[in-house]
Amino acid sequence: MNFKEIQELIRLLSKSDLAEFKMKDGEFELSIRTKFYNSGRPAGTTFAAPPVQSTSMPSYETAPTQSNATEQSSATSAPKSTEDTPKIEAGKKYLEIKSPMVGTFYRSASADKPSYIKVGDRVEVGAVVCIVEAMKLFNEIESDITGTVVKVLVDDAQPVEYDQPLFLVEP
Repeated sequence: MNFKEIQELIRLLSKSDLAEFKMKDGEFELSIRTKFYNSGRPAGTTFAAPPVQSTSMPSYETAPTQSNATEQSSATSAPKSTEDTPKIEAGKKYLEIKSPMVGTFYRSASADKPSYIKVGDRVEVGAVVCIVEAMKLFNEIESDITGTVVKVLVDDAQPVEYDQPLFLVEP
C-alpha cells in the first residue's frame, strides 16, 4: 500500500462512523483509530475487536535536538513574540487550515529559510503554508481557503495529528 492510498483511506474513514480500522497484508500492518475510538461507539459501528498495537511498523517520531530542547523550554517560560500574539476578536468566525496527515509540523522548508506564512499574512487557495513530515517524506501543505492568518496554532517541529488545526484564518 503506498502513501497516497493510505491518505485516501484516512479520508474515507474520517467520513465514516467507524472507531477503528485494521488491515494486515503479509508483513505490512495498518491500524487507524478515529475520533470515535475513545468517545464511545456510535450507532452503526460493528467493529468490536480489542485494540492491538502494530509491532511491524517502525515509529518515525523525531527526538528534539539540543537546540530544539532549549527553544522548547524557553518558549514555555517566555511570552510569545508579538508576531504570534493572536489578534482574535470575540464573536468573530475564523476558518482553520488543518493537517491532512499525521506527522511533524514545520513552518519553513529549512532552518535557514523564512516561514511560509506568519501572523498577518494573506493566504490564497493553493498557497503553501507549511510542511508536514510523515515517514521521512516532506509534504507541502497548501491552503484550501483564502484570508488573513490571525494565529499559528502549532509550534515549529511539533507532532501533529490528522485533521488538527494548524492556523486560524480570518476570511
